[in-house]
Order: sequence, then structure tokens, then C-alpha cells
Amino acid sequence: MKVKLKSENVYIAFISLLGILLFLNHLNPQVEDLSNWVLIYTLVGAILLLNHFNIIIPLSGNTLSMDSSIYLAGLFLFGLKIPLLALGVSSIVFLMIRFKLAWWKHLFNFANYSLMLICTYYTFILTGGTVGETDFPNIMPYALSLSVYFILNVMIMWVYFYLAQKPSLKTIIRTAFQKQLIQEVFTSYLCTLVLALVLTILISQQPIFGIFLFLTLAIMLSFAFRNFFNLYKEEEAKAKRDFLTGLYNHGYFKLRLDEMLSENRRKPFCVALIDLDDFKKYNDANGHIQGDALLKFFGTFMLEKTNDNPFIAARYGGEEFGLILPGVSKRDSFTFLNKIRKEINDTYFTGVEHSPQGCISFSAGIVEYENGTYSSSELLSKADKALYFAKSQGKNAIQVYKEDQVYHQDCQFAKEIDALEQQLQIFLSKDVYTYQHSKRVFFYATEMSERLNLSIEERRTLILGALIHDIGKLEIPRDIINKKGKLDPHEWEMMKKHVIYGKEIISSIKKYDELLPLIELHHERYDGKGYPYGLKEANIPKLARILCIIDSFDAMTTERPYQKTKTFTEGITELRTCAGHQFDPHYVEPFIQMIQENYGDKLAGE
Repeated sequence: MKVKLKSENVYIAFISLLGILLFLNHLNPQVEDLSNWVLIYTLVGAILLLNHFNIIIPLSGNTLSMDSSIYLAGLFLFGLKIPLLALGVSSIVFLMIRFKLAWWKHLFNFANYSLMLICTYYTFILTGGTVGETDFPNIMPYALSLSVYFILNVMIMWVYFYLAQKPSLKTIIRTAFQKQLIQEVFTSYLCTLVLALVLTILISQQPIFGIFLFLTLAIMLSFAFRNFFNLYKEEEAKAKRDFLTGLYNHGYFKLRLDEMLSENRRKPFCVALIDLDDFKKYNDANGHIQGDALLKFFGTFMLEKTNDNPFIAARYGGEEFGLILPGVSKRDSFTFLNKIRKEINDTYFTGVEHSPQGCISFSAGIVEYENGTYSSSELLSKADKALYFAKSQGKNAIQVYKEDQVYHQDCQFAKEIDALEQQLQIFLSKDVYTYQHSKRVFFYATEMSERLNLSIEERRTLILGALIHDIGKLEIPRDIINKKGKLDPHEWEMMKKHVIYGKEIISSIKKYDELLPLIELHHERYDGKGYPYGLKEANIPKLARILCIIDSFDAMTTERPYQKTKTFTEGITELRTCAGHQFDPHYVEPFIQMIQENYGDKLAGE
């Protein structure tokens, strides 16, 4: 069986072999003077310390090791033998103390230094440099040899990363001409040149003491740059964060989103806008200080839920939050947000029991990045539309943006829908769950009507009737509607009267007479065991039979805080079980098909 070698592995083997051969060819381990071995061990100790106390370059956080100054100073003063021996001994020590690092990385690093030192030495000699000369009458040999040292280092590492990552030509050009990268390379070159010359002078005067002074200077610089970098990072972190919630702020959120759009991305990512429901009402009822406490609490909650993921959670403004989910599809984004939405619903916070939802809740809109997206504003606009749609369903909901989403403003019955919604909004002060239920049934009916062979008038009747079907519950006492436990027999009898009350309310609006059968008969059963009249099969109007399926499905999958409810999958199973008994079997499967196609994200998230 043929084993295909990766190009980067072949390259590592070539550089390693070349470096080792050159090292062995130039190595002369016989050091006649004992003091030279003392110098070599001193240089090794200095190399080890400088690898630990490196200089952190501000802004980028990249590190600059000053061990190159040790090698170059030794090269300028003592020739090639002592620096190579110091390299060999220090490499053996690093192999022992950094045993977790892969052996080939130690070997590749050793070979890299060997090649750079040997080529630098010959450049120094060939350009007129004199070993041991410290008067520096001509700076050119030092500058040219140091240039070779750096160019070799950059080229050897660049070729490796190119073979390993195989970036596009555009990426190579963009990276090569980055202003910050050019500045860092120049800074590294200049620092190493100056420090190498300083160390050369110090060692020429007092070798051991000179190295000691250099180490003291280098360690002080290391601490100074480290403290400066830490201070910079602290201030940078503060500039990115929202003071109250601890999340990222609006500016950083937009910046990261723009950066992600500018990259050539192959993996999907999603953006979500999240809005705390009825926050103004909570603020008015509990005061601004308590409102700030709720925002802080929610911010901490979002941090906890996103810390283990590469997500970017931010306070977008006021009670609105933003979330970027790199590498996550819209379906998985929906699953994640819906899970934490249910969790926050069941998390108590002082004062939320008096809010319309009776708990902390939020609505969210999700949009997935697609090729051809023009700007971050376009993504945010789509996420905002999805958020608006979620809130229009009665809040405490997650909505994924869809190009063909049915907004009632675009519906041909928009004016009539708006008029009936005015009636429906009375529920917001009495029973927000009935309001939400009515809105969801309305959206289901709108989508269902597009699948059935209905006339325009039948579509209008089904959609408007779905929106207003529970209007009679306005006449039911609040304590019965909001009762958490099972209703008593007399309470149940009163609850069943809502269909009669609804008929009476709508009867006063003559132009909606065609809606009366749906309002009065949507609790009749296909087997004749429903109410209020016990009608059976075809005796129940067709649209009322369809509405019965939609209404029952939403009722069994409706969430309430601190209570368990059926999942969409369980609801579908219940519909099929009751087909031919409670529900007209002719319409059960078309409805299930619509749910599976339009609400696959909810089914996948269960």
C-alpha cells in the first residue's frame, strides 16, 4: 500500500536534515580553554532565561525572544564554534524541559537556527566583517548579516505555513502587506540588531558581567512590556464591553460582524437579535434600578450560556441583545436559542410574576449568512424582520428569517386582520397566553390555507376565524382562564361557554357573520363527542373541522413557564392517533406535512 506524504512533512524533513548536516560539518567540540566552556554555559543559561522572559509586542500580543541577540553577539565576537555549541546544548535542555512539545518541532527549530547562524556567519565574513572587532568602523557587515538571519527565518517559516495551509494568492498578498505585520518585522529586526551590538560591546569588555548586565536589562524590558501589554488589554477589554451587562457592546458587535463578512467564509454563521419582552412595563412597575438589575441578570445568563462556545454575545442597545454564532446553521441556532429561552422562562427573578408573560421571556429573530450578502446592515435588517415577526406572534418566540415569510401586512386581507387584532389585543391585559395562542393559530391557518384547494372567500374565512376564534374567553373570569391546575366540573362548564360568548360578540359586527361557525363550532369533534352541539363528521362545517386540528395542535404544544408541554413530535403523534375520532382524517396529514416543512427547525430542536 502506497503512503502519500504531505508536502509540509517532506519540507520539515528536508530542512531538518540540511540543518543537522551543516551543524555537524561546522561543529568542533574541542574547546581548549576551560574559560570558553564557562562562557558557553553562561550563554546557554542566558538563552534559557531569555526564552522565558520574552518581550510582548504591544497591540498584537506576539512575542519577541531576545535569544537571537545572544547567538549573534557570540557570532560577531567568537566566530561560529561557540554559538553552535551553545545552540546544541540549549536544544538538548529544551528537549528535556519542554518534553510535551513534539520531537519534530524541537528538531525543526534546531535545524532552523543552525541554517541561520551558518549563513549569517559567512555573510558577515564575505561582506568584510571581522570576528572580535568592536570598533564598528563599517556597520554594513553587521546590518547585512543580520538581514540574512531574518530573511532566512521568515522564508523558512513562511514556506512551512504555506505548504501546511495552502492559502489563496489573495490571502498571501493581503497578509504580506498588512501594515501591522510590516511594523512588527521591522521592530524585531531593529531591536535584535541594536541589542546584538550592545551585547557585543558588553561581552568584549567583561564577558560574564556583560552578559549579566544584558540579562538584567532584557528581563526589566520583559516586565515593562508585559505590564504595558496587560494594561492595554485591560483597557481594550473595557472598551469592548458593556458596563452594565458585561457583554460586548454594540460597536464591537458590529465590528466583528463586518470582519466576518469580509472574510472568505466556507462555514455558515448566523446572527440573532434578541429582545426582552415587555421590559418597559417591568421598568415602570419595578423602577429603573430593578430594571438595570434585570438587564445585568440577563447579561450574566447570556455569558454563562455562550462561554463554552465561540459565540459573540453583545448588548445591542437598551433591552435588545445581539448574538453571532460562527459555524452554526440556522437550525442549530434555533435549537440553541429555543433551549435557553425555555430555561430563562423557568428562572425566577423578582417582579416578573406581574409581567404579562408571568416570567422572564425574550423574542428573537435569526438570519443565516448566505453568499451574496452585501453588508452587515442587510443581515441585521433581516434578523430584525424575523424578530418583529416573533413579537407579532405574541412574544416569547424564536423566528428564523425566511424570504417567503407570510406577514399579515402583505396579506390581501390585511385591513380586516388589523381591525380584528384591535379586538384581540384586549387579551394582553387579561390573558397573554390566549393572545399568543390566537396569533399562532392565525399563522398556522394562513400557511394551511395555501396548501388546500380553497376559494378566496374560504381562505379569508379560515384566516380571520382563526385569529378571532377564542374571542369569547373575554367573558370567562380571569381566575378560571389562568388556573394552573385541572378545572372543576362547574369551571369546565363555564369555560365551554366561551364559544357561545364569542358568537354573541362577533354577531354584533354584521360583516363577520361568515366567521360565526368557526367561532362557535371549532370544539366540535369528528366523532360527535365535542361541544356545544355534539355535531358529527360532515355536519360540522369544513372550515371548522380544519380549525379544530390547528387549534388543538397549538393548544397541546403551547408552553407555559414551570410546566411541561408536548413537543411538536408528540403533537404530531397525537393528531395521527386521534384522526378519525377527534379530527377529520382528510385534513390531518396535510397539516402535519405543513408543520414538518415549515417548522422543521422546531422539530429538529426537540
